Amino acid sequence: MTDQEILTGIVIGDEGALSIEELARACQAESQWVCELVAAGVLVPDGHEASVWRFRAADLRCALRIARLQRDFGASLDAAAVMLELLDEIERLRTRLRRAGLDDDEGR
Repeated sequence: MTDQEILTGIVIGDEGALSIEELARACQAESQWVCELVAAGVLVPDGHEASVWRFRAADLRCALRIARLQRDFGASLDAAAVMLELLDEIERLRTRLRRAGLDDDEGR
């Protein structure tokens, strides 16, 4: 018999929002790290103070990607932010190529 792990979670849609503590926990990070992402302009929360900041699903995806880049490549926050921008631009360009019927899946 194999061991099975049961995971539970909450679906965060565009109408849902996470506090700074919830976002940090989801990224296995400290709240200070989330503050650094906001200070660097990587995340733009709703709210004027950290105690009332709210983050959306897109913010969670972004923070998780930054965390992965920092973990996997040892990238600084600034480097990870630039890498994320480049990855997003590549994704946008591939989408445009697909829409134009010019995508080439053989190169991947």
